[in-house]
Amino acid sequence: MKLIIATIKPFKLEDVREALTEIGVRGMMVTEIKGFGAQSGHTEIYRGAEYAVNFVPKIKLEIVVESASADQVVETITKSAQTGKIGDGKIFVLDVQQTVRVRTGETGPEAI
Repeated sequence: MKLIIATIKPFKLEDVREALTEIGVRGMMVTEIKGFGAQSGHTEIYRGAEYAVNFVPKIKLEIVVESASADQVVETITKSAQTGKIGDGKIFVLDVQQTVRVRTGETGPEAI
């Protein structure tokens, strides 16, 4: 099993969710986060004063899938989240050692 962690632009969340649902992803965790990378923030003007925004709003997705479908999920996120502009996000893929469904006690891929 694999844990896929993706950071994307907030306005792309619904596009990504729809695309993942179409390929059979049954669930994900979504968190609103702030961060910076190559984009390293930007400046904004508020009531005539310019100020720096060092942390940019992002969405973090966490999805656990069977290893065989991880590449397809990464490709789907990449295509549906891409705008072609700086700050589109990152995707990380990690190994998952164990999964347990709390309600039933199921383990492994059955618990996803």
